[in-house]
Amino acid sequence: MSRTVLLHPYVTEKTMNFMSGTPPQNLRDGNRLEFVVRRDATRAEVKRAFEERFEAKVDSVNIKVMKNGKHAIIKLKEGYSAEEIGMRIGIF
Repeated sequence: MSRTVLLHPYVTEKTMNFMSGTPPQNLRDGNRLEFVVRRDATRAEVKRAFEERFEAKVDSVNIKVMKNGKHAIIKLKEGYSAEEIGMRIGIF
């Protein structure tokens, strides 16, 4: 794939809580990362690009379109760590 699908990680306090798996709210999500992606990217393209780039299996991809671009919330399969990938890409 010649075009870049994943533009950059989107880091806020809330997305940092997604990674740790212990959000302050009563959410059942954890082990997730959020990325700003190309506007024309599909869920399948995001999943494929993430798996190729980080060598981790993706459980699901949720897309939301915001003012500052299209965001993909990527949940990793059990056995893969969002915190470890966050450290590799310099979020921490």
